[in-house]
Amino acid sequence: MPGPLLHLGATVLCSHGGQGQPTSPNPRVMVSGQPIVTQPVPYIIAGCPFNVSGAPVPCVTAQWITGAIRILAAGMPVLLMDSQAICMPNGTPLIIAATQTRVIGM
Repeated sequence: MPGPLLHLGATVLCSHGGQGQPTSPNPRVMVSGQPIVTQPVPYIIAGCPFNVSGAPVPCVTAQWITGAIRILAAGMPVLLMDSQAICMPNGTPLIIAATQTRVIGM
């Protein structure tokens, strides 16, 4: 599905409210003055409060499982607003709350 490209300044959260950031955005392609992110790049999660029966099991990283079909950067699919990721170690989804809206991809 078409959607806005994900960039470094996008608001990305784990299901529990932890803040996600890409480990290495693509510095060669910029949107809204910030680098975009490609599918193989994992995200790190900070501040996840997830807790199971008193034992903390926070989201630590997230790996993207879907990306753009038609747009590549450095040979890798770029991430779109509707891309999906799974957080580790608990398997919950990553939520893209906000991103730039000027550049749309498919």
